[in-house]
Amino acid sequence: MPTKSLPALLREIRSCRICEPDLPEGANPVLRARKSASILIAGQAPGIRVHQSSTPFNDPSGDRLRKWMGIDHDLFYNESRIAIVPMGFCFPGSASRGDLPPRKECSQTWHAQLLGLLPNIKLTLVIGIYAQAYYLGANRKSSLTETVKAWKEYGPSIIPLPHPSPRNNIWLKKNPWFETELLPVLSEKVSSSLA
Repeated sequence: MPTKSLPALLREIRSCRICEPDLPEGANPVLRARKSASILIAGQAPGIRVHQSSTPFNDPSGDRLRKWMGIDHDLFYNESRIAIVPMGFCFPGSASRGDLPPRKECSQTWHAQLLGLLPNIKLTLVIGIYAQAYYLGANRKSSLTETVKAWKEYGPSIIPLPHPSPRNNIWLKKNPWFETELLPVLSEKVSSSLA
């Protein structure tokens, strides 16, 4: 049984500085949650734009994710309906081909406590390989593509997704089934979870 309230835990997370010495832009934990949320978006880690604005998915990735979900900006950011909890809460820095992986300290320190205080989640969207590894464990397939293709195996409460980044345009073109088969089900599940 959790001993902390969700607001108290969120305050603690937002003041966390565990990995600040290893963060090129400093610590700025970005997440959103309320006990009443029925959808959990489990992403990777904030990008630089999100770090600077403190608003999750405040970038082209967010525009695409909202389109995939079939919801507007206001509903997406209504934290009483949708919780946004990335695997890493702070921008981890950049690498030659994108951002660095989310730091493990967040999931190791905070995720179990946080998830225990979100009792009304009906649908979890696991975005990218790091979130899929955490939420799907041994049930994850050998690649992101195979994991997303197997989305029916994780239902009805979990849907694995690729990252909605424009960097994944080539992946989306190579996998047209994602748009024709999975996205209609995703928007339907989002709608029913929010009803």
